[in-house]
Parts: sequence; C-alpha cells; structure tokens
Amino acid sequence: TIPTSRTFHQLIGIDEQELMRATNATFKLGIHFENWLQEGVNYIHSFGATGKESWIAEFQHFWLRAKEQGMGGNFGEYCLEHQASSQKKFACAPGMDINYAYHLDALLYAKFLKNIAIEHGVKYFEGKICTVNKNHNNGYIDSLVLESGQTIQGDLFIDCTGFEALLIEKTLQTGFEDWSHLLPCDAAVAVQTETTSTDILPLTRSIAMGSGWRWCIPLQNRMGNGYVYSRRHISDDQAIADLLKAVDGKALNEPRVIRHRPGVRRKVWNKNCVAIGLSGGFLEPLESTGIHLFMMGVVRLIQFFPFSGINQSLQDQYNGLAVAELTGIRDFIMLHYHLTKRDDTQFWRDCRIKELPNTLAHRINLFKNNAHAYQAAGELFRVDSWVQVMLGQGIVPEHYHHSVKLMSDANLAGFLESIKAPIQEKVKSMPTHADFIQHYCRS
Repeated sequence: TIPTSRTFHQLIGIDEQELMRATNATFKLGIHFENWLQEGVNYIHSFGATGKESWIAEFQHFWLRAKEQGMGGNFGEYCLEHQASSQKKFACAPGMDINYAYHLDALLYAKFLKNIAIEHGVKYFEGKICTVNKNHNNGYIDSLVLESGQTIQGDLFIDCTGFEALLIEKTLQTGFEDWSHLLPCDAAVAVQTETTSTDILPLTRSIAMGSGWRWCIPLQNRMGNGYVYSRRHISDDQAIADLLKAVDGKALNEPRVIRHRPGVRRKVWNKNCVAIGLSGGFLEPLESTGIHLFMMGVVRLIQFFPFSGINQSLQDQYNGLAVAELTGIRDFIMLHYHLTKRDDTQFWRDCRIKELPNTLAHRINLFKNNAHAYQAAGELFRVDSWVQVMLGQGIVPEHYHHSVKLMSDANLAGFLESIKAPIQEKVKSMPTHADFIQHYCRS
C-alpha cells in the first residue's frame, strides 16, 4: 500500500495492530529501486518529506547550491523515512511524525474488510453471476441473476469484477482507453516463497530485469514475489523461469501468470454502474497504487453519492476526477521507464524512445532546466516523490533558484546540519523493523 491507506483505515475505524496481525503485515517506508537507471545503481523513493522549504524555493534548490559548493551529501540524508528504511529501522507512536504504509496479504485483507462490512449490516450473498438484466427503456442495469437462480435487484451497481468488467463493459459496453503504447508491460507472474532472513526490510524492492521488473515484498510469514514484463520481449515460460531463478527461498505455490492491459474505462461511472478497482482501469503496481485507487473510488462514491437519483453532472464529476488521477499516476510510472540509461536489452532500448505525453515531458524539462517540481491539485504524488525519482533516474538539474544564494556558505551548512542531525539521532534510537513488529503486531 501507500500512506493514503492509513487515512482510509482511520475513516472506517480500523485498528492498525488488529489489521496487521490479521494480514501478516509489515511496515513500508518506500520503494527501493535497483538497476533502473543502469546496472548497479540503486535509489530509494521514500514516503517522507525531504528537508525544509521556503515559500520561494523547495529544498532541492538549497541542496543543489550546497552540492555546487562541495557540501550537502546525499539528498536522502535529509529524510527520516529514507534513513530509517536504509538502516532497516522502524518505530511509530501517537504524535510521531513518520509517514508509512504496509505490506500485507491481499486475500487476508479482503477477508478482513469483508468481515467489517458484514458486522456493519451489509447483506452478503455468494454466487456466480450468469445473467445481467437491463432496463429496456434507459439501458440501466435492473438486476443480476446468480447460477443458483437467486435474483439481486438494485438501484446502483458497483462493478468489482476485475479485468472481466462484467457490468461496466460486457453489459454496458462503455469502452476502454488503451495505454499500451505508453506503458510497456502487459503481464505479470507471481509466486510466494519462504522467508530466508530474520531481517525484514521496511521497503518494497523493485528490481529491474531484462524485460521488465520484479517485486520483492516481505510479509511476516513469507515473501511475495513477481515479475512484471512485456510479452513482446519475453515469453510467459521464460518469465517464470527468470523469476524462479532470481528469488530466494523455496516456492510455496505454483507461479501464476496474469495478463493485463494498461488503460482506463472511458466512463468509470456509466448509467447506474460504477467500476471500482481493476474493472475501471489498470496500471502496473510499480508504485503500489492499486489498493489506493479502489479506496479513492469508494471515497469519491461517498462524496458524490446519488441520493436524489443518478444524473449526468454527478457522473461527469466522478469520471473527471477518476481519469485525472489515473493519468497522473500513469505519467509517474512512465517517468521510471523513460529516464533509464540502460541499453543492454531490446526492452530497455524501446523504453527510452517512447513518445511522452506533453504533461510528463513538461515536468521533466521543468526539473532538468530549473530544478522545479510540483504537485497539481488533486494529484497523488507529492513534490518529494517527483524529486526523488527524477534525481534517482539520473536527472541533474542545470540551474536552481538564486534566492538560495542569499544564504552564506556557513549559514547554508548550518541549515543543512540542523535538518540532518536530528534525523540521525532519531534513527539511531529506533529499534530494527523486525524487533518493532515482534512487539507491536506479531501475527
């Protein structure tokens, strides 16, 4: 997950320790990108704020000035979450300013949320849908018929049927905007393995491979692994073989191949059907946004719920926000691929020459030329995220804001030390991630 999940959990009254015990969860402070820029070059996209900013210029401008003057060190030294994760440390407590998320077992998480829903009065019927009945006058969905013969009627239907998109697409034929020309990967293979170390990283590992990348996600009881790849560059069988060769520990299940198509439904809300999750659109899990997107789908539906009946203005607002968010995340994922310097395989050579959307090309040029980054209204990723990834992927800004030159070298050095020293002390006092889990939320 990403840190927005904690806000969602607070909204619906979930106890964090109870959740983590039920889902074999560990903590996550960011993502460790390995070999993305080129072989042997790694960086962390952490969830924390880096440094301190002024109203004129963000922290990267101060840091770039310091680097020019022969000081400043690494950008990550000024971020608590970056330093804690790189040292395998973690701690949280009420009032403690640390930004984190979770690694969790998705199936157990679904079960956990389902039980909460039932406890709060949701009526649960299990069965396979065999027929979807539409209203002949307006084309709305009237009811679902299950294989058992049971009919489920409703005024509003939420399509959570995944890539099948049974209601929003197969029934309502909404249409799909395909982003395969922008994002190279169209399949993934996943496998669970035994844990081989008592050291639990508070990070997701994202490791670039010959035809894509693989994830490595630590839970309390096992390791989650997967290889996201392009079938234009590698076969399913070879992807499975490459993944099994790369992972540590004994496989606990048969590798499972999942084929996908990146893109978004032309209308996420069409007539009386709202698509939430994979039925509404899909982006590969490079920045762990899948669960966030279903949470935002739920929150938006609450905000724009059709109490007085479904009308076009509600649908338009919901759809505009949903598509804008997916587009912003798409651009952020594309950033990782486009800025690579790898040319060792055809996959990576193809990634470098992809035509960019104007929105992303502008961001890259703005940072490269002027060290400026921004978070537009409603966007998911903060300035800190854009800066960390653009620096990690090799952009060295040509210029910075000259207001930072008003600070003398001595004052600049003192300013940077006033940020770095407290972080070092705080991380030094933290327990290891594994020890904290043992005492806080052991399953």
